[in-house]
Amino acid sequence: MRNIKKQGYKYPKYRLASLVSEEPCYGTSARSVNRTSDDQPRYIRITDYGEDGITMPHKFMTAEHWLDKHLLSAGDILFARSGATVGKTYLHHTSFDPAVYAGYCIRFRFKADVLPEFVYGFTKTKAYALWVAAIQRPVGQPNINKEEFKSLEIPVPPRDVQRRLVAELHTARSERDRVLAEVERLLGSIDGIVKEQLKLPIVKLSRQSGYAIRLSTLKSNKTLSADYFHPERMVAIRAIQAIQNAPLSQLVRFKRDIAKVSEGVRYIGLASITSNTGQLSDAKETATGQCIVFERGDVLYGRLRPYLNKVWLADTDGECSTEFHVMQPSDQKVLRPEYLAVVMRTSLIVAQTKHMMTGNTHPRISNEDVKNLLIPLADDSAQKIIVEETLSRQAEAVRLRAHGENVWRKARERFEQQLLQGDKP
Repeated sequence: MRNIKKQGYKYPKYRLASLVSEEPCYGTSARSVNRTSDDQPRYIRITDYGEDGITMPHKFMTAEHWLDKHLLSAGDILFARSGATVGKTYLHHTSFDPAVYAGYCIRFRFKADVLPEFVYGFTKTKAYALWVAAIQRPVGQPNINKEEFKSLEIPVPPRDVQRRLVAELHTARSERDRVLAEVERLLGSIDGIVKEQLKLPIVKLSRQSGYAIRLSTLKSNKTLSADYFHPERMVAIRAIQAIQNAPLSQLVRFKRDIAKVSEGVRYIGLASITSNTGQLSDAKETATGQCIVFERGDVLYGRLRPYLNKVWLADTDGECSTEFHVMQPSDQKVLRPEYLAVVMRTSLIVAQTKHMMTGNTHPRISNEDVKNLLIPLADDSAQKIIVEETLSRQAEAVRLRAHGENVWRKARERFEQQLLQGDKP
């Protein structure tokens, strides 16, 4: 163990190797395939779980093959052994049964005198993060092997204390999840504001299991993709056509000039923008090679997997990935950039773009198709109301999100404090 600061815990420390009920096990190296039946086990890979488990809704794959030893049981903990997120952990619950796990994970299964939820809670502490940073081999791809994970020492209080600490974490997590659900509701309600202000007619999508199109319709368009004429897209277009509208190409100027990435200039990649919110994430991306230069007031729209709904109104000058369509309204008296950024995130647009993608591995919306997107228009006063109400709800969402994350952060800090000092206020 290299340069790891020893913590003075109140409770005795034990190596993970002495707490497990059986030898930790590496996962299967099988490739992932589409899951077509509930009887097929879910394939849990490093990319499937985050710092707080698996976020739903989630598309699970299954493994092409596996052994019985790779089946997960409730209370099993997976440790990521390689990659940028080495040390990341996942606690398995029966809600995801049956499930197997991938080879870049190591499964630990614990004895009855230690609660898996307690061990999992410890892996969310600063002490564990410091241990991971110190023990991993930084040469090449970060890696921690099974024997090194087994050497991890954790303080183990009596079971009643473990239960209390786990219950406190659960209460804080529930509060954070409640707040984040309210954040999602707030941001989702923006769609309703737009439709209300635009006075869009209600056009219901039929529940038909299939649909047909005329050959003449196919011949009159530049695409032969049946999905292009999906009823969901047709319904959205009919709703927009009932009010003032225009194709995007008549409303904006597209910036497509390619430049070379500059040093010291803010770079925006797809990971820099959170889905559905119009806000930047915490990711700080860098790049080499080509980029598109944007200016404050431009609208960036992600062309790769448009259903991810990555749209941002630039509040500064900078450079971005070539996977963005960069747009500047031609006449802001007709189309406010703030309004465009809001509308591009609504279901009116997503219902169009999700059926216009081309490419299987990396589906994108083409330059030509994005120009043909139908945009609903409104007078300046309606645009202003939509923008102001959106900003208000986004600000409240930011405040709530910060509150929820603060509750969770303090709970983790108290968890660690009690391991160090006992039950002190």
